[in-house]
Amino acid sequence: MAARLLGVASPLGKELDSLADVVTSGVASGMILLEVLGASQLPWLRWIGLLVPLFAAYRLAKFNLDTRQSHSFIGLPVPANALIWVGVALFLAPDCPHPQCWVEGGGGWNPLVENNLFIVALIVVSLVTDVLMVSEVPIFSLKVDFKDLSWRTNRVQYIFLIGCVVLAVLGFVFTLDWLVLPLAILWYIVLSLVTQNSHHAE
Repeated sequence: MAARLLGVASPLGKELDSLADVVTSGVASGMILLEVLGASQLPWLRWIGLLVPLFAAYRLAKFNLDTRQSHSFIGLPVPANALIWVGVALFLAPDCPHPQCWVEGGGGWNPLVENNLFIVALIVVSLVTDVLMVSEVPIFSLKVDFKDLSWRTNRVQYIFLIGCVVLAVLGFVFTLDWLVLPLAILWYIVLSLVTQNSHHAE
C-alpha cells in the first residue's frame, strides 16, 4: 500500500513482499506448530510443522505467477493461515514470561497441549490448511471498495465482519480467548466456499 501511495510499486517489490510473507507467515507459523507439538505427548509428530513453510513458499511462488488473483484469491492466503497459528499460540501460551517455559518440558502450557485428541485436531487442521494454500479453492479478498461502500458492492466483506463480531461476542461469553482468531479464519474459509462457488456457478 505504501509503495502504491508513493508511486514506487514494482515487480521487485512484489517478490520482496512474498519473501517477507514466507518468513513472517510461513516460517513463524511452522515454528509455532513445531513448539506446540513438541510440548505435547506426541512430540515425534512435531516435524509436521515443517510442512507449513514449505506449502507457504510454494503458494506464494504460485501466487506471483498467477494473473487470475488480482481481485480475489485462489487458495488460502498465507497471512490468513498464519492468523490461525497466532491464535493457537496465544491461547496455549504459558503464562510464565521466561523463555524456558516455552521449551519442551518447561511446563506452564495450557492443559489442552496434553490432550491427544486436541493435538490430533491441530495436526488435521494444519494438513487441511496446507492443502488449501495450494488449492484451486476461490477465496474472496477482505479489501473493501472505499469508493463504493454500498452493501451490493461489499456484501461478502460486510457479512464476514458481522460474523466476526458474533464470534467475538461468543468468545467473550464462553471465554474462548484467542481461539476466536482461528474460528474467524474458519468462518472466512466457509463463507468463501459458499459465496465464491455460487458466484462462479452464475
